[in-house]
Amino acid sequence: MDRSKLEDLIRLAEESDIQELEISGPFRSVRIVRAAPQAAPPTPVSVAMPEGAIRPEASPAPETEPSETEPDRDSGLAPIVSPMVGTFYESPQPGAPPYVRAGDRVSKGQVVCIVEAMKIINEIESEVSGTIVRVLPENGQPVEYGQELFLVQPD
Repeated sequence: MDRSKLEDLIRLAEESDIQELEISGPFRSVRIVRAAPQAAPPTPVSVAMPEGAIRPEASPAPETEPSETEPDRDSGLAPIVSPMVGTFYESPQPGAPPYVRAGDRVSKGQVVCIVEAMKIINEIESEVSGTIVRVLPENGQPVEYGQELFLVQPD
């Protein structure tokens, strides 16, 4: 794709409400993703309550403990991330055993799952050899680009 066509596509995305544009051809593909605009923080609003009205109690602040889905960044685990937006599937077809489970050993280049995007099945391969410690998404769950799918203890 020549530069002028690419500039036209960028201009089209900027001038419209398009958030993401992907064009694929036999030899090249182009993906343009607009950053979401920064929303202004909400402005506090005061509301006068009628006399005698029952005021709702404030809900307690959430605890700051790390959730079980957040990996410990200092643990040395290597993530396998989704290279695209799509739907995570742990097996090649319904009813088939998963490609890998927690505790399984994987080799670099081994298929660990599939991500379906626009009715196209994409095999996701491990980029590291080691042992699967945790499978993060549930089967059939939507996943985002860059989302961690597995945590691997490298060899």
